[in-house]
Amino acid sequence: MSGFVGRIGTVLIGSVFALYPLSQGHASAKFTPQQPQFVAGQWPDRSADLCQVATETLKYIDKGQSYDPVAIHGGKIPGATVSVAEIRTTLHYICQIANEDKATGRKSRLTDPAFIAQHFSFVRWMPDQAGAAKLSKNKPLLQKLPADKILQTKYFVKIADGSPVKTADKNQALYGLPFDEAKLDLATADALGKQITRFQLGKQDIVRGALEKTPLRAPVLFWLSREGLEGALLQGTAVVPSGQGYRYYNVHRTNGIPYDRTKTPEQQQRYWYFKEVKSVLGYGKDADYKIPIKPEVTVAGDIPQLGLGKLILLATPEAGVMHYRLTILADTGGAFANNLFQLDWLSGYYRGWPDYFAANKHRGDYSQAYLLLKK
Repeated sequence: MSGFVGRIGTVLIGSVFALYPLSQGHASAKFTPQQPQFVAGQWPDRSADLCQVATETLKYIDKGQSYDPVAIHGGKIPGATVSVAEIRTTLHYICQIANEDKATGRKSRLTDPAFIAQHFSFVRWMPDQAGAAKLSKNKPLLQKLPADKILQTKYFVKIADGSPVKTADKNQALYGLPFDEAKLDLATADALGKQITRFQLGKQDIVRGALEKTPLRAPVLFWLSREGLEGALLQGTAVVPSGQGYRYYNVHRTNGIPYDRTKTPEQQQRYWYFKEVKSVLGYGKDADYKIPIKPEVTVAGDIPQLGLGKLILLATPEAGVMHYRLTILADTGGAFANNLFQLDWLSGYYRGWPDYFAANKHRGDYSQAYLLLKK
């Protein structure tokens, strides 16, 4: 059976979707076939970037499920499960349409609601309110989570003011991979466990200077303020001005401590070591094989449950006008473990929260979300 499938096996007339009853673990998350009723609004054209992210995601998927079974699958959520082949077909189709429209010089059909409705099947995503409620203490956005919309947070690539040397205000290092595993692949290094530096230290030890003691155990990539370090760790990427351009740094390997959603970012013990890369990167189990991503067409979410590469339509009010955006699930993070109530939208590149807030304050916090599949 093709399309988003489910246990009941009841197929709707005219649809390839079938319905599953949800497991007890996801009692309040619902994924059901539903054709959207598009209201008047804006469809920003990011077709070229969408195709680029689709292409890079396909390269990762083409490594095969045995390479990364955690991510390369069609989904493990009842009602939202497809084959990997159907994800590939959908992503290829996105690029086919984008390239055809560019070649003919016409407006992108990926911004035409009639075309989208005709050529894609839809599954509406209703959030896991029960899961959100467990984490809602002191979190107004979760407390106010609607029954019919997911929480759509935003993340950004931080433009960091770094220093090659430690200064009074830039006194936190962004570290590269420790020397004792610099020449080891991920599997070999992970198998060593606490024999290697990466698994011996929590974040709080590191910010207090544990890695500054001699003999040095990890290379300093550059120095940041504490706020700058927190931004880099939170976003997973640091972009540092260099000459006429930028140098890009992305998370490489973690110390293996889970992200604790009951603590603030500053209180976390989870820590990432970074690596210089050629562009901003999203999901990948190791830095050598991460997916290059673009703003406004990339979302981060629960890839282990939803599956890498899902095409997701977000309908979000922005300054009172509904905006429809096609996005690809090509990133994740510690906050998305068992999280079926939220997606994080990559909004752009900013120096910090004031710039980010100015550019995003008109955008709503909740979105209607649909999983799309080429008919």
